[in-house]
Parts: sequence; structure tokens; C-alpha cells
Amino acid sequence: MIVASSEVAKTLSARPEIRIRIRGFGQYRTDLAMMPEAPVGATRVALNNAGISIGDLTAIKSHNPFVVNDIVFAKATGANLETMNNYGSSLIWGHPQGPTGMRAMIELIEELVITGGGLGLFQGCAAGDSAMAAVIQVDERPA
Repeated sequence: MIVASSEVAKTLSARPEIRIRIRGFGQYRTDLAMMPEAPVGATRVALNNAGISIGDLTAIKSHNPFVVNDIVFAKATGANLETMNNYGSSLIWGHPQGPTGMRAMIELIEELVITGGGLGLFQGCAAGDSAMAAVIQVDERPA
């Protein structure tokens, strides 16, 4: 994945009419072995940085090596489990954080493009007690 200025991204893109922006980012660390709680904290930081709430999101993707992570996340945030991970997750693809996290981010962007844009959240745990989250916005570039 390439992070670039809007001008550079426009020249590299096969679909320059679509704009993708990072709106917020969060990291969080919880007590050791309490991994399912960490994505909740990271999400709260990312949503706060983006100035939005969980209800403003169009799509949610997670790195969830254990299904309990998504259950804890949904209960703590009010997210609808049935609308998360529409095109799969690391439970399906395999566990390593790096490649599965990147794949989830790409699929989140693609889902937002397919649905006409909006705000998406990727959140994922790592190393048993930490997590990160990113809020992505996809929309059409102003003419």
C-alpha cells in the first residue's frame, strides 16, 4: 500500500475520481492476555481522532484471530456483528497480522467504493495485549 499526497495518488490511480483518506488512527494496550479488549480501546481513540462515532461507519473490518475478539468488540461498541467483515477476515485467510491486516484494509476500501463511499474502520489486535485502528474515508474527488 502506498500513502501519498492527493496529487501523487491521483496520477498513480486507475480510478483517479475516487479519493481515499485516513481520517483517524488509534493504538491501545491492555493488560497482558486481555487481547479482545485492545481493539475496543484502539477504536475509541481512532473514532475520537476522526471526530465520529461508531454509528457513522459504513463498514468495519477486523483482524480477528479468535471469534471472541469480534464478540467483545460488538458488545463494547454497539457495532452490528452481522455487518462486520462482509468479505471475510483473518479467521478465513489465516492469522499473520501483516499480510492479513493489509488485505483487510484493501478490502475495506474496496467495500466502501462498491457501496458508494463513506467511512470505514479497520481494527486489529497484536501480540496478546495491543491493538491498532484506522478510520478510512472513501469518496469522489471534487470536480
